[in-house]
Amino acid sequence: MSSVDDQVANQIANIEKSTGRSLVEWIAIVHESGLDKHGQLVAMLKTDHGLGHGNANLIVIKARETADGGSRTDAELVDEHYSGRNAALRPLYETFIDKVRSFGPDIEFAPKKAYVSLRRRKQFGQVGPAAGQLDVCLNLPGEPTTDRLRQASGMATHRVRVREEQELDDELIGWLRQAYDRAG
Repeated sequence: MSSVDDQVANQIANIEKSTGRSLVEWIAIVHESGLDKHGQLVAMLKTDHGLGHGNANLIVIKARETADGGSRTDAELVDEHYSGRNAALRPLYETFIDKVRSFGPDIEFAPKKAYVSLRRRKQFGQVGPAAGQLDVCLNLPGEPTTDRLRQASGMATHRVRVREEQELDDELIGWLRQAYDRAG
């Protein structure tokens, strides 16, 4: 089990302990609410049941996974990223991941709905398909932007778009390595 899986399991155990309700009971509350939108469900759990945002959010995520037939495995998530119009990007993604793996054995790859989070002690980057190319996002606070290393928003400070394998060059790998080193 990955450290992310351990954290989720601990959070669920804490929710159950502090509220006296099992996750199954919380999921039933979500399903019986008649609400559909994620934000509405989180707000309902916070307002009507006094849950904190993080716990309410996790319960809604788990309720949606249950409604969708269960959570997807990491491999299934990555397969979804690189199917259909993004299928041609799969070899480029695999080459990218191989290069990142060479940094050390302490890297965690945590697939999400639209990207794969790259973690060490904390997230140092993420990669996912975007508009027919790989979107490589990096956490490099204070690093100046260039024509290639552009400013990003969200959890990453910078982004690089990669269209072909030659762009997985020493410059990009150097930025990735720098982000990895900072996350240690």
